[in-house]
Amino acid sequence: MGALDDARAHLAKAQEFLAAAEFTLDLDLFNAATSSAVSSGINPKDAIYLRLTGVSRKTDNHAQAVAELAQADDAGAALTQTFSRLLRMKPAAQYQASSVTPADAGRPCNGRCGCSRWPPT
Repeated sequence: MGALDDARAHLAKAQEFLAAAEFTLDLDLFNAATSSAVSSGINPKDAIYLRLTGVSRKTDNHAQAVAELAQADDAGAALTQTFSRLLRMKPAAQYQASSVTPADAGRPCNGRCGCSRWPPT
C-alpha cells in the first residue's frame, strides 16, 4: 500500500471515529464521545502527514506527533493547535477517574470539524 492509499485509509478511519463521536454524544456518553473525537483527530494527522511527505513515523508519543505535523508544511503547522487541544482531552476521556463534562464533550473540536453538535445546546 502506498502513501496515498495509507492516507485514504486513515481518513476513512477518521470519518468512522467522527460518526462514533457524534452517535455517542447524542446518547450522552461523554467519555466515549470525546475518546472517539480524539481518535478522529489523530487519524487525519497521519493522513495529512503521509500526503504531504509520503511517510509517517507512526509514533505513539503524541507530543512527537504534534511536532511531526508542525514540520509537514504550513498546512500541517496550521492544524497543530487543534490537534493539541484534542490530545489534551484524551486523559480525561480515557485514563482519569473523573469524567468529561457535557460541555467539554460537546466542543472538543470547537466546531472546526463541522460536527452537528456545534454550538453546544
